[in-house]
Amino acid sequence: MTNILLVEDDEVDVMNVKRAFKKNNITNPLYMAANGLEALALLRGEGDAPIPRERRLVLLDLNMPRMNGIEFLRELRADPELRFTPVIVLTTSNEDRDKVEAYNLNVAGYILKPVTFANFVEAVATLNKYWTLSEIP
Repeated sequence: MTNILLVEDDEVDVMNVKRAFKKNNITNPLYMAANGLEALALLRGEGDAPIPRERRLVLLDLNMPRMNGIEFLRELRADPELRFTPVIVLTTSNEDRDKVEAYNLNVAGYILKPVTFANFVEAVATLNKYWTLSEIP
């Protein structure tokens, strides 16, 4: 089972992800980080609830305080222990430069957050199919 780290600073978006998981009967362990610094600490095994080292996937927002998503991706890809961690960007940013930068940093996907909750549930269902079918080490 894939361990999922949600890197998101907006409480409403966190609640929407949890609700969408529930609606889709997704039971994967879900870990939370409010910014890139917290996410890196969890992935490196620091803190109270580190994420297991195997079968990890990051759902990443780009617009966050302290360390944004692009800065997090740069740091992640520079870390020999974490560089191959799959990351899917889930963001409101439709900026071409963010997309290009994210793909240059080897993200597995770039998904714009849907406006309606129903569409968000659908997007999460698609993501679930992706990580269920993908061979994540």
